[in-house]
Amino acid sequence: MRITVWNEAVNQVEDKNVSAVYPLGINPAIAEFLSKEKDFTVVQAVLADKECGLSEELLQKTDVLVWWGHRVHNEVSDEAVKRVCQHVLKGMGIIFLHSSHLAKPFVSLLGTSCTLGWSENDYSERVYTIDPTHPIAAGVPLDFKIPKEEMYCEPFDIPTPDQLIFIGGFSNSAVFRAGCCYKRGYGNIFYFQPGHETYPVYYQPEIQRIIINAIRWAYSPLRREEIACVHVVE
Repeated sequence: MRITVWNEAVNQVEDKNVSAVYPLGINPAIAEFLSKEKDFTVVQAVLADKECGLSEELLQKTDVLVWWGHRVHNEVSDEAVKRVCQHVLKGMGIIFLHSSHLAKPFVSLLGTSCTLGWSENDYSERVYTIDPTHPIAAGVPLDFKIPKEEMYCEPFDIPTPDQLIFIGGFSNSAVFRAGCCYKRGYGNIFYFQPGHETYPVYYQPEIQRIIINAIRWAYSPLRREEIACVHVVE
């Protein structure tokens, strides 16, 4: 599987609060554990790259795109967003992490505002697996704790998920739909909430397992050349 790990990579190394946790930035941390999977070929791309790191050439070579964004969603060009969405509709899998709920491709593919409640007060989170039979939940405990995480809470303005795999419960009693699956066109979409940049969430084995599982679930060997289906009845 050909995996592209995309990140806006804005001020991550320069921000001491982030670099203290991820010295090289979030993208290398995610790419590192993904690269340990023998059947994954992993490349990285960032917003500062040519065509926002989302060129047609790269997307054609991407089976699953992993997306992390936070501060500068609007700096991703509309042309790049259109390319991403077209490839998802044709069968490219895509994983949106944490604050990528406001990424332009996510909002475009889901068709709602994708807004939510939030707070940065060092809350702990317990993630509950509510569909342990789903492939994304394979090898994941029925529940596990994240010691510190940015709190997200309902209402989360998204369409009803095709499948809800995880919910998060925070130490302030807030709850959130933490792991949501969608199908758009021929493409599989997974949104996963944990992953604030100032907490070491992506080092947790449970989080890594979920992301790896999600990539395998989102992957499809079938990619369409065109989105439209032509069916002629004689």
